[in-house]
Amino acid sequence: MKNKVFGWSFIVALGGFLFGFDTAVISGAEQAIQQFWHLSPEKHGFTISVALIGTVVGAALGSIPSEKYGRRKTLSAIAFLFLITSIGTAMSTNWYLFILCRFLGGIAVGGSSVTAPIYISEIAPAKSRGKMVGMFQFMVILGILISYFSNYILGRMGENSWRFMLGIQAVPSLIYLILLRFVPRSPRWLINRLDEVDEARTVLQIINPEDYNNDVEKIISDRDRTKQSGVNEKLFQKKYAKPILLAFAMAMFNQFSGVNAILYFAPRIFEIAHFGRDNALLSSVGVGIVNFMFTLIAILIIDRIGRRTLMIIGSVGLIVSLGLVTYSFYSQSPAFLSQIHIFLFMYVAFFALSLGSVIWVFISEIFPNSVRAQGQTLGSLTHWGLDTIITFLFPVIANMAGGATYAFGFFFVMMFFLLGWAIFKMPETKGRSLEDNI
Repeated sequence: MKNKVFGWSFIVALGGFLFGFDTAVISGAEQAIQQFWHLSPEKHGFTISVALIGTVVGAALGSIPSEKYGRRKTLSAIAFLFLITSIGTAMSTNWYLFILCRFLGGIAVGGSSVTAPIYISEIAPAKSRGKMVGMFQFMVILGILISYFSNYILGRMGENSWRFMLGIQAVPSLIYLILLRFVPRSPRWLINRLDEVDEARTVLQIINPEDYNNDVEKIISDRDRTKQSGVNEKLFQKKYAKPILLAFAMAMFNQFSGVNAILYFAPRIFEIAHFGRDNALLSSVGVGIVNFMFTLIAILIIDRIGRRTLMIIGSVGLIVSLGLVTYSFYSQSPAFLSQIHIFLFMYVAFFALSLGSVIWVFISEIFPNSVRAQGQTLGSLTHWGLDTIITFLFPVIANMAGGATYAFGFFFVMMFFLLGWAIFKMPETKGRSLEDNI
């Protein structure tokens, strides 16, 4: 039974692999793309960030098909979108077509960031929900790591190597589309949306053989408490103010840590620090490996030591590592710049232990069943909206005199606010039922 639940979670979490691959693969291709279409810095920034604009749209709209048609059907549509856009970007000879494909691929990323964590949280037993939902983030990081390795290998295939970098994503997209046929519909969605109690009971019996009838009764009771509003329950009400603010803060701090500026522009950052092109790409692979290792550690311990403790530990580490990166660019000291990869590895390690692994788990746990999809959409929309702004501005700022110092200095300061929030405002959610209010 446990293997079945793990298998379902694993399959759905593969959406995270495509999420990570799609968002990071551009880091190895972005300079070749700029040269291929002779893009100005502003057009180049737009070309990279247009996928994130699509991600914002996908995140904003993600709850609509997820609620109406179900989590599984929505994920299948997302897998198909990943498939056609990866082929489209690889074969584009027109800049506008390339932009369109990247935009649509971004919609798939945004949709997966809403729907996959919701589905996993709704089938995972409470005692292992952190690990199960954390698998989504683990797959995101695995996708990023594989994209870095893929870029490093395919980057040696000549002037059109960027096409291979982007097109290879079609393979895992097709596999994901096929595997989704083997997962059941979410039991909580079945009860809350369709009143299909018998089908939901069958799934819950596999998830929790010893106490599944109690789970069914709790879900029905929770649904009945909001029955007068039904499936049209609105998120933006006073009674949901606390989870709304918590989700917004978590997503905001995730982006104000600067993680995606580092992941998307890792080779460029290393080149600013006077690393050669090959060394910059290889160092980017190192970023992916560290991210992968510490995300794995985080999901193995998140249900034992809790979400809040990981956030506090991570905040301190992020302050130290970002302080060292900022000073390196500010001082231009060869001794510090030569160690910039070590400081960034340290940064990525602490990010993976905290913000990276906690965000999707935490947001999927804090909203009631009736507004969970809307709450996940809010968190994802905040996350991707800020990501789009930062990704658009970062290459422009980084090309200014002292720009890297200003960018990383901002990220450094924001982590002090994160530490205060984690200590004084963030509740612990480990081991709680999804039907228990925070």
